[in-house]
This record gives sequence, C-alpha cells and structure tokens, in this order.
Amino acid sequence: MKAILSADKNWGIGNKGDLLIHIPSDMKYFREQTTGHVVIMGRKTLESFPGGQPLPKRTNVVLTRDRSYKGPAGVVVVHSVEELLSLYSDWDTNDLYVIGGGMIYKELLPYCDTVYVTKIDFAYQADTFFPNLDELPEWKCVWESDEQTCFDIEFAFTRYERIAAPSEGSEKTV
Repeated sequence: MKAILSADKNWGIGNKGDLLIHIPSDMKYFREQTTGHVVIMGRKTLESFPGGQPLPKRTNVVLTRDRSYKGPAGVVVVHSVEELLSLYSDWDTNDLYVIGGGMIYKELLPYCDTVYVTKIDFAYQADTFFPNLDELPEWKCVWESDEQTCFDIEFAFTRYERIAAPSEGSEKTV
C-alpha cells in the first residue's frame, strides 16, 4: 500500500478541511500516480471533492466509522480497517493509494511501504498533520526531484520507503 500527500515544512497537510495550497503540477503528479488505481480516503476527503463525487478513472474507497454512510454512486464504503484489509486482500497492494485525510493516514500508515510526499518549503497555518517521516527510523527518503517553483512557492517531489518493520504498537497484519 502507498500513501500520497503534500506537506509543508512542519508536515502540515490541511487546514479547515482543505489542502494548504493548490499547486497545479502537484495536482498533475497526483493524477499521474493514482489514475487507474484504488484510492482510499475518509468521508470528509471525498466530500471535499467537487460535488462530493469520486475521482474519475480510479476505484474510490471510503473508510468511515459512520455505519449509515452509503456514499455516492461509484464509491466502495468500508467501516473498519479490518473490512478494508479483507476487501483488498485480492488486489495488488501496489495499486492501493491512501489519499487522506489525517485520521485515515494515521490508521493506514502502518500498512504502507511507500509514501509520496510533495514537500513544500513553507510553513502554513495547519490543523492537520502527517507524521514527520524524517524523524521515524523505519522510513527513508529514497528519491527527491529537483526543486520546483510555482509562483514564489518552492517544493520537491519525494518518495519515502519503509526500511524496517513498523514500530511497537503499530503492528502490520495483512
């Protein structure tokens, strides 16, 4: 399983239910990475999309504790990590991308082996954060693009890979 996100200098990923910034080349990168694959998200993330509709050309899976939530047409709804894991047991885990929000990243990071991070060289006002992979011994940045610029914002695309088993308390069972 993989995760994909953009994060500021403090690993902030969102504020008040929205991304910190919309960078066209980051959106393009996200589309290129996830098109044709399974994207896993929380209910609030889905509802933040235009019209609350699923992303085209992807299998959209919503993980929510709300048992009454059915979601729009074209969305697979699961109500627990266990249900998700049993559902994806037949899928190639390279096809699975966790796309947010904060709680979904936290719950599924122990099952991820790769994380794509667009690192933004600026600190925004954020209320949602991703774990700082640079401080976690089980993760290593294995690739970084050249620095990119959008208006006056500098950023780079990076790829982190898990180099050790999840730390105590976050056992991976697939």
